[in-house]
Amino acid sequence: MPTKTNFNSYCINGVAEGCKYCVKGEKLVLFISGKCSRNCYYCSLSNKRKNKDVIFANERVCKTPKNAVEEAIESNAKGAGITGGDPFLFLDRTIAYAKALKRKFGKRFHIHIYLPTKLLTEQKLKKLSRYTDEVRFHPEFLSKKLNEKEIQAEIDKIKLAGKFFKKNSIGIELPMIPDKKEDILKFIIKISPYISFVNLNELEISDANFCYMTKNYKFNQGGYTINGSKNAGIFVLNRIKKLKTKLKVHLCTADTKNHYQFKNRLLKHDILEYGKRTEEGLVKYLAVYCRNKKELNKVKNSLKGEKFHLDIKKNRILLQEKTADALLKNKKRNCKIFLVEEFPTNDGLEVEKEELN
Repeated sequence: MPTKTNFNSYCINGVAEGCKYCVKGEKLVLFISGKCSRNCYYCSLSNKRKNKDVIFANERVCKTPKNAVEEAIESNAKGAGITGGDPFLFLDRTIAYAKALKRKFGKRFHIHIYLPTKLLTEQKLKKLSRYTDEVRFHPEFLSKKLNEKEIQAEIDKIKLAGKFFKKNSIGIELPMIPDKKEDILKFIIKISPYISFVNLNELEISDANFCYMTKNYKFNQGGYTINGSKNAGIFVLNRIKKLKTKLKVHLCTADTKNHYQFKNRLLKHDILEYGKRTEEGLVKYLAVYCRNKKELNKVKNSLKGEKFHLDIKKNRILLQEKTADALLKNKKRNCKIFLVEEFPTNDGLEVEKEELN
């Protein structure tokens, strides 16, 4: 049996360097664009991102590389994972963002990148290698049927990475499609001399693949992971293990992504004053919400001598617990106080909001 990790995934021979940062919540997720050179039926992007030329650093919309640097600071990132879409379609942009992160945080800021193989060339890899530390290729054989000659052409493209990256920084990343497990195994064996790691992702439902997945697959209890995907991944790991190879193969489960990678990133993210973190990485605030800036200033002036934080972005005032208690006891108060629970991310998505009496 493969080894079950402390973060609820499965592996043989360990995991890639980039994954070590991810599961600790230390990686900035840099989404360089939703435009892609392919149209994979299993694509897991949301409709907000798929086929749209937008840039996100975690949940922050970016207009410039400076925005990504700001998010890296606020999320206390020690590295970044660049994804898309297809970063090759926006190579100059990709390099500009990676360069800005390296300049700000130094060489030790670990950057890995996800790359479809369709537009892969030696020259593009050479340019990327100056500012990225690890490459993860997404071959095309799962998105459309390829003959043996075409599969070999893909392998030859991926082999080019060996000219610019150390072997321990070269790998492939694939969705673990249950009925494609034999094809996946066969490809891994063929490509194994030229890479050091493989990442297999438990297949999930998304906005983009919803129609196809609901028509062709069953779902596990909970409704967002594909039945049989994890077992198919374990099958591949067991078969690779029998080959006694040094290849690192990692089955990254949905639970790994949601309850470790994402949760740990939330726990590391900066929060505003007077916030209290929950075990899940969310934050609770005691807040007075205002309709406009005039009302905000009026409430602020009435709190002279009290401790509070002015959150202009959300037109609200965050209160110390002692201050909130005093206001709640004051029958003449001219404001409503809410207990709100939200994500500490740049979008500040609120999951619960309760008025206190």
